[in-house]
Amino acid sequence: MANEDKKDFNAMLHDSKDMPKFQTITDEKSIEKYGGDRMYFAPPIDYDRIMKCVPYGKVITVGKIRDYFAEQNGADFTEPITAGIFVSIAAWASYQRSEDETPYWRTLKANGELNAKYPGGIEAQKEKLEAEGHTIIQRGRKNISYYVKDYEKAMFELN
Repeated sequence: MANEDKKDFNAMLHDSKDMPKFQTITDEKSIEKYGGDRMYFAPPIDYDRIMKCVPYGKVITVGKIRDYFAEQNGADFTEPITAGIFVSIAAWASYQRSEDETPYWRTLKANGELNAKYPGGIEAQKEKLEAEGHTIIQRGRKNISYYVKDYEKAMFELN
């Protein structure tokens, strides 16, 4: 996202954009990739609600949140692009608030990767996660990425 300082992320967080909603997809490659044709769209506030549930010392991935929404709503999968956008909106909305913080730094990308689109970027997320006892590792030579080591052991399970 660009121009974060000029956007009202809390307004964006509470704009449901006519969600939740379902869509039936017809692209065979997508159906094969996601395991079905019934796609769910969760509103931004739902991502924030789940992110607030992740306790100190635990982490979750956007994929786990998407799987949870699909299961809870009888869908085959939750739309991945809006999921990534809405997780970032929840992070920036929390950053802009003076109270009712969402511990967004505990929500990771796939495979435990840190999210450069969060407030303060990877360095800020790394600092917050290390303060909670997590070890951050670096992978790659050209396209360097940072990951929570053994994130699976610290995974928060949604019920």
